[in-house]
Amino acid sequence: MEEVKSKNALRNWLIFGVTVVAVFLLGMLASSVTQRRAEAQFTYKPTVEITQWEPRNEVWGKNFPLEFSSYYETADTTFSSKYNGGATIDMLEVDPRLVVLWAGYGFAKDYNQGRGHVHAVEDIWNTLRTGGPTGPDDGPMPATCWTCKGPDVPRLMNEIGVAEFYKGKWAAKGGEIHNPIGCLDCHDAESMELRISRPALIEAFERNGKDIKEATHQEMRSLVCAQCHVEYYFDKKKIEGVPYLTLPWDKGQSAEQMEAYYDSIDFKDWTHTLSKAPMLKAQHPGYEVYLTGIHAERGVSCADCHMPYKTVGGQKFTDHKIQSPLNNVQNSCQVCHREDSEELKKNVYDRQDKIIENRDKLEMLIVRAHVEAKLAWELGATEVQMADILQDIRHSQWRWDYAAASHGGSFHSPVEIGRVISTGLVIAQEGRLKLARLLAELGHNKPVEYPDIATKAKAQKFIGLDMDKLNSDKQTFKKTLLPKWIKMKEAREATWTIKYN
Repeated sequence: MEEVKSKNALRNWLIFGVTVVAVFLLGMLASSVTQRRAEAQFTYKPTVEITQWEPRNEVWGKNFPLEFSSYYETADTTFSSKYNGGATIDMLEVDPRLVVLWAGYGFAKDYNQGRGHVHAVEDIWNTLRTGGPTGPDDGPMPATCWTCKGPDVPRLMNEIGVAEFYKGKWAAKGGEIHNPIGCLDCHDAESMELRISRPALIEAFERNGKDIKEATHQEMRSLVCAQCHVEYYFDKKKIEGVPYLTLPWDKGQSAEQMEAYYDSIDFKDWTHTLSKAPMLKAQHPGYEVYLTGIHAERGVSCADCHMPYKTVGGQKFTDHKIQSPLNNVQNSCQVCHREDSEELKKNVYDRQDKIIENRDKLEMLIVRAHVEAKLAWELGATEVQMADILQDIRHSQWRWDYAAASHGGSFHSPVEIGRVISTGLVIAQEGRLKLARLLAELGHNKPVEYPDIATKAKAQKFIGLDMDKLNSDKQTFKKTLLPKWIKMKEAREATWTIKYN
């Protein structure tokens, strides 16, 4: 009997103990939920009024501290994937053949792998492509080149008009644009809804009979990226004296359709120094290539992978550390794909390896075509003899550049990129066959000698660039004109007040 009482007492104590622990854990859970709700409520309480054209990301950050802090993590340059990442990479040093492909164009002077959005303004200051202007009417680039660099752009467009913004030299707007890519570029200040702030995308939709305002929220999570990550050109015929930024979508968005559009209006970005071909420079047709891939077909947006959701405390928000999904596989890829992270990375690299292998072959053929065309001119070739050859060079390099410049294209749409490269290989070979026949007619029946372009320096010397002067001019700009721009920005923003709620 005593033994039974003892067992009952032990059982009762165990039940009591379990109950105490359960009550404690439930209390902790309730406290945590209450705390997280409080955190969420506190996080979204606006502390300042944000005007419709406020370009300072720091002001927006007072109301949205989590998004703001994650955005500034785009300053991180430590991540490197197999091919790119956030680190600065001198692409001309990695692949000196690029210098020859772009002979006569700014990219032959300087081409670095792009860093995070927070570096946008700083990087355009530093690149040799913008030259070393000494005043507002000096330098090689137009003001249009500022268009995608930050929220001061929509502010200034609103103040002076779109065409007036595009008008003039790059240096003319240097004192106005300082805040790097940020909140105003993609969000409406009153509703915080996604919005399009760059007119070129809206105008492209209108020319195709579409209203971009009818886009769904999920579509907008890609279209805000498409404001800048697209192919574009400067239309100098729309408004006299204004290089008006335009998307070449009037015949479609494929490589061939955009090429046909350019051919129909007799457009060229530059004339190649060596071959004299009328060249096209693909900018960064990331959106157009994305549309042809499986993720777009399944309704996955750019933001789903490059800006996945994140939770801090009780607040779920979009991570504004815009970056390669390969640096955030768990939150990006593994939301849908259950494979191991290393296996997913391998899948990406396998596709990139195969695309880049053939892209490099195309690149080699085009470099040879430029050198062979140079020799043909030197031997007395006529414009009539060279016309078809130059068109082949133009079209094959357009396809190479379309594949190379479409950031992440070899993963976003490997089938389409592979197809574009394969057509480029055919066109490049056809052009070189025509060149071989022409060189023979001109009396050259032996192999063409190719220059030593093993390094960036050798390649730049071969195409005739004075790099010492270019670098000297840039340093002078950074010591003289740039400080004046910074003072203009400081003086302007010192007059802007922040109204606290």
